[in-house]
Amino acid sequence: MPLPDFLTIGAPKAGTTALHAALARHPELFLSPVKEPKFFLTDGPPPTRGGPGDAQTYREHIWRREDYEALFGAAPPGALTGESTPFYLYDPAAQRRLRAAVPEARLIVVLRDPVERAHSNWTHLWSAGLEPVGDIVRACGEEEQRIRAGWAPFWHYRGLGRYGEQLAHLFTLFPREQVLVFRYRDLVDRPADTLDRICRFLGVGTGVLTEVPRENVTAHPEPTRGHRLLSRALR
Repeated sequence: MPLPDFLTIGAPKAGTTALHAALARHPELFLSPVKEPKFFLTDGPPPTRGGPGDAQTYREHIWRREDYEALFGAAPPGALTGESTPFYLYDPAAQRRLRAAVPEARLIVVLRDPVERAHSNWTHLWSAGLEPVGDIVRACGEEEQRIRAGWAPFWHYRGLGRYGEQLAHLFTLFPREQVLVFRYRDLVDRPADTLDRICRFLGVGTGVLTEVPRENVTAHPEPTRGHRLLSRALR
């Protein structure tokens, strides 16, 4: 069974969930029913240690080849298949696995202001009760220590926003014409034009998609006693 024709590879908290939902509405495209299979993040089973909540995330990895291929088994004949795992851009080893497995794939990269991205990332984990530090600046200050302790990439608030290094490595593996890079604000401010741009890049009909649904939007909870107690229990 063939592997995906295109992948949205980054960045986290830059609208990739909403983009995945929008592209799934196109009749010429088939998006994986699991939005983030994370298949190319490992060569086998994912790690077993990490930060708060990472064990649950690792259990969600689709790392067996047959399970990954099965995600695209229901694609209609002739449809282009795709998936969205926003950590592929950040991980050089994942980029190399992509090059080895799907060298002809088209890659979509959505970039968000790195400070906004980091704050949204931290808010996501804080709201979920998983981030133990209630101040983003202090949480960023613990990044190197967390990386050494094996915390998953979603905790790498600053590192995930170092797009220049990530793209420079990607362009040693894939020709630029196979990579579409655009800004998160384009998706928010000009959704129809941006979706048409993506469709032209993929070679499917334009004028079909006009809006991006609101997906994975996180509200910032106040640090109440109830939130602190729930967070401690979850961690």
